[in-house]
Parts: sequence; C-alpha cells; structure tokens
Amino acid sequence: MARLNFEGVYVPNVTPFDDRGEIQYLALKELIDFWINAGVSGIVVNASTGESPYLSREELIEVLGFVVDELDGRVQVIAGTGTMATRETIELTLDAKDAGAEAILITTPFFFRPTEEELYQHYTAVLSAVEIPTILYNVPKFTGYSIAPKTISRIAADCSNLAGVKDSSGNPGNMAEIIRLCGDRIACLSGAADMFLPTLNLGGKGAILAIANVIPGTCVELYEAFIHGDVATAGKRQRTVSHINNVLVASFPQVAAIKATLNDLGYKAGVPRRPLLPLTKTQVDAVSEALKSTKLY
Repeated sequence: MARLNFEGVYVPNVTPFDDRGEIQYLALKELIDFWINAGVSGIVVNASTGESPYLSREELIEVLGFVVDELDGRVQVIAGTGTMATRETIELTLDAKDAGAEAILITTPFFFRPTEEELYQHYTAVLSAVEIPTILYNVPKFTGYSIAPKTISRIAADCSNLAGVKDSSGNPGNMAEIIRLCGDRIACLSGAADMFLPTLNLGGKGAILAIANVIPGTCVELYEAFIHGDVATAGKRQRTVSHINNVLVASFPQVAAIKATLNDLGYKAGVPRRPLLPLTKTQVDAVSEALKSTKLY
C-alpha cells in the first residue's frame, strides 16, 4: 500500500441538492473546479458538510465516483465512510476503495457512546479489513464525545494504514497531545477553523475545513504563508478564517449557511436535504452583512 502525504488544505465538499432533494451534479462539477483552481490539496467526499448521513449507500458511492472522475488525479480524493456500526463501516469502506477513493475518513461511531476499548477495536477491525490509508475523524460536536489521544496513538502503533487524524474538537491541548504522542507517525489535521494556524504551529500538517468550501483561496494562502515563514500573513489569514467561521459555522446552521453563501457567490450549491432547512431570507441577509468586511461580496 502506497503511503500518502496529507498536507495543506482539504475541502469537505457540500453536496448540491435542488428543492426536491435531488443531487445536482453539474453544480458539483462547477464547485470542484472552483476549489481546485484555488490550490487545495484534496477533496473529502461524503463528510459532515456533504450531509453524508442523509445520503443512501447508493448515493454515497455515486457521488464519490462522480468526484473521482471529475478530479481525474488532479488532487487527492478522500471518502468519508464512517457509520454507527463496524460491519457497515467496513462494507462502505470496501465500496469506496472500489470506487476510486485514495484514502478514507472514518468518524468515531455515534448514537451509542463507545468505550475507549470499543473505539480501539472498531478502528483496528476496519483497518485490518481494508488496506487503504485512513484518517480518523474526531468530531465531538456531532458525536457527543472525544476519542482520547492515547487511544489514537494506540491505533497508530498497531495499524500502519492509519495515516492521519482530523481533530475537530477545537481544543488546543487535545491537538497538542495527539501530536506529542503520534505526530511523527501520522498527519495531524485540524477540523476546526480556529485551530488551523495553531495546529500548524504545533507540528500539524494542514486542515480539513468546512469553510474551505467558501474561501478555499484564503485557506491555501494561510497554509502557504506558514510554510514559507511569513508569520504576519499567516496570522492575517487566520483572523479572516476565524471571522468567517464564526459567521458561517458558529452563528448559523452550518450546512445551510455555507450553501447560502456559495449561492450568493454565484455557485449553485442549492439547499440542504431535509430535515435540515435552508436559511430564511432574514438569515441570508444577516450572513451577507456580516461577511461584507471580508470582500467576499
């Protein structure tokens, strides 16, 4: 198995839907070109921002196959395959590998809260069953808990195909401990926009950020400035990233706000799939007003 390097900015892409909840592939194609032209390192298909819990298994593989074909090797393609159950995660991961994913992203199981031993057994079972570079996804705001850094380190020690971790906890101490324990073995990526530059400073390799859907260029500029030692520019871009994140992710429903902003920018991101709802006109106006200072509009 070839070892991939995960560095830079990755977009967990939105899935465009029309008002009936049907996937709009032409709109997705235009968005893919927007992200790639901004210089991102890869696309993460069927992640949280892509509304993966609301896609059928057939749709998950169909969307992935479409993105693989559109990317045509230009950047890395990573597929989200995490589910509530180990068996289903293995099956979906096998399907994703067959569909052309170069790596996978597996969220910690949700609904029931697993013990640390159950998490260890879950990940080692999946990683043993499918030989593909894997990124562990820690996202406590959606799962209700955070996997312990020592458990991540234990999995990394026992499974050579654990290639990275996306930590969306937003906790600097958590990221620092993950990097201390296993940053020399796996790529540590921030999933929290406010932690992008701090993660790089701690020794991390990049980020997978929801707001990269909207400002991929700014995110790439932050990463490039850091790599080239331009501390002032990196800090300036982090301030922009944090402001936009506060508007789109912290202050409004995340998926709806990101899609509304992309729509305002001229892309056809559409609306969320039910039960999620689009922003009201009042909310859209509030988002537009809050983002005026960023020169997005």
